[in-house]
Amino acid sequence: MAIAAEFLPKEYGYVVLVLVFYCFLNLWMGAQVGGARKRYNVPYPTLYAIESENKDAKLFNCVQRGHQNSLENMPMYFILMILGGMKHPCICTVLGLLYNVTRYFYFKGYSTGDPMKRLTIGKYGFLGLFGLMICTISFGVTLIRA
Repeated sequence: MAIAAEFLPKEYGYVVLVLVFYCFLNLWMGAQVGGARKRYNVPYPTLYAIESENKDAKLFNCVQRGHQNSLENMPMYFILMILGGMKHPCICTVLGLLYNVTRYFYFKGYSTGDPMKRLTIGKYGFLGLFGLMICTISFGVTLIRA
């Protein structure tokens, strides 16, 4: 731990905690998909239900899609948090919390079965990602100039 403490600001711990919070959010979303599988009778390994075979296909697919979209964006979110947080841990913490909260509402809105409801609050997640990109660019430029 002494090695990490030598080059990471102590506030970087907040970045780590926000990422762990997202992991719990992701596990919760996965559990919601599992519940939807039972509720809408969509067995494994079926990824998406077919509307001609299942009257609740759209409802299940919206729950599944809300989680899948979060998984698709997770690698970018994590790398931006990890790298940008090395120089701007407090800013990245706030931006990460914004992203986490909007991901929750994105998922909840999508899970209603009306895909447009994912955007009510969920659309603001891109502000968090854009801010994280700026922090990561700043970190990269600092490394190049050092």
